[in-house]
Amino acid sequence: MASKLDDFFEKVITVKLSRDRDRDSLDIIDQTLLPGTIKRINLHTKEEIWEAIKKLRVRGAPAIGCSAAYGIAVCANRIEADDFDSFYRTFKEIKDYLASSRPTAVNLFWALSRMDDTVQAHKDQPVEKIKEILFEEAQLIRDEDVQISRNIGEIGFDLLKELKEEGQELGIMTHCNAGTLATAKYGTATAPMYLALEHGWAGADMHVYCDETRPLLQGARLTSFELSNAGITTSVQCDNMAALLLKSGRVKIIFVGCDRVARNGDAANKIGTSGLAIIAKHYGIPFYVCAPSSTIDMDCPTGEQIPIEMRDPEEIKTMWYKEPMAPEAVDASFNPAFDVTDRELITGIITEKGLCHAPYDRAFEALGIGK
Repeated sequence: MASKLDDFFEKVITVKLSRDRDRDSLDIIDQTLLPGTIKRINLHTKEEIWEAIKKLRVRGAPAIGCSAAYGIAVCANRIEADDFDSFYRTFKEIKDYLASSRPTAVNLFWALSRMDDTVQAHKDQPVEKIKEILFEEAQLIRDEDVQISRNIGEIGFDLLKELKEEGQELGIMTHCNAGTLATAKYGTATAPMYLALEHGWAGADMHVYCDETRPLLQGARLTSFELSNAGITTSVQCDNMAALLLKSGRVKIIFVGCDRVARNGDAANKIGTSGLAIIAKHYGIPFYVCAPSSTIDMDCPTGEQIPIEMRDPEEIKTMWYKEPMAPEAVDASFNPAFDVTDRELITGIITEKGLCHAPYDRAFEALGIGK
């Protein structure tokens, strides 16, 4: 099973450097084409990288962070400068430009700031050496993300084992895509399922219900694509079917990802997550947020301070249809990419450092998050 799973991960690896000797581009899967077409594209310029992040060719907080780190290393490698000040001036311009691509995913800013810190820490080195160090740091960020997802998966798998009944499939729900396509390997919300496979569970031991996740359909296009290809029993349902499904008793646990967590535990994730958490609370179903510590913003007191990205109205009206699905003149400008789930609706937040329960600020501090 592990070998088959490794083959699957290799097939859908989200982001890596191109194989050419000069390392002059970022190699990603264009997620806007999934599931019908698996196509890798090379991004050479800061404009191409910005567009790929903005247009969701690469998406998911950890994957955005990895892409930003690799991307700024690729762009910095082209800077023609002999002295540090000239190099850093251009580097900073690239950093600020890439940071403007998406406002909510904190990993974007975290990764770019870490690359900036790396440059500053080696300012006494020759510029060419700094460029090499940036590639090393980007690879380190990716390797760390793989381990972070694995740690989250192990904690989530322990929760699955507690719920699994002998001879019965375990019903699990997830929302949007917080899978391998959103990270460097295991995903966050899907990591418990992939770790279950690594620990010997069969795909039929689990039944994962994927919220379709309107309007961008990441659950239908991406999560179901991943999980079914990994051999896990998978179903897709429309977002507005979740209440009836949870009432049926078939779902025993819910895992979701997140793009930013406030100090108090409020968590921003793909639009619809908050509504799902409210329903789960009503029916007494455990609701876990899977959050790498890099997504926990200790400088953000509550969810009220998390900026919510508004998307193009055409994503609702025309994006997936041969013909418009709403009259042209009808307003669809309220198209938030995310909502914020109140901490009181969350059973626990799974970080790579441990499982956190309320009060979340104290739990984060006890694990050394934010220090």
